[in-house]
Amino acid sequence: MPTIDDLLDNARRRLRRVTPQQASAEHANGALLVDTRTSEQRARDGEIPGALVIDRTVVEWRLDPASPARIPEATNHAVRVIVICNQGYSSSLAAASLQELGLVNATDVIGGFAAWKAAGLPVRP
Repeated sequence: MPTIDDLLDNARRRLRRVTPQQASAEHANGALLVDTRTSEQRARDGEIPGALVIDRTVVEWRLDPASPARIPEATNHAVRVIVICNQGYSSSLAAASLQELGLVNATDVIGGFAAWKAAGLPVRP
């Protein structure tokens, strides 16, 4: 039986993961930056200005352009989606799942929010 490490490795093989700096630059140029951290994590550590907050449990439904529960920004399968979680683990699984839905430009942030904050990128308390 595969382990979670196997699942994570398989997901990451399909992604072109980005650094926090790359994610910030892409977000500034129109990419969707999707924060899947819990409300407790965001309250404790801060929020990324302009990021879309979508609970991990519904991220596929909100970003699938064919879903009746999609957000307005989920306009087509080519939209650039960059997922960020706390440390860059669950975001890899989410991004791989989005790719399976046909969102070919989905990826995640290496190191997650912890790396974002350590890089000195914008965080709102």
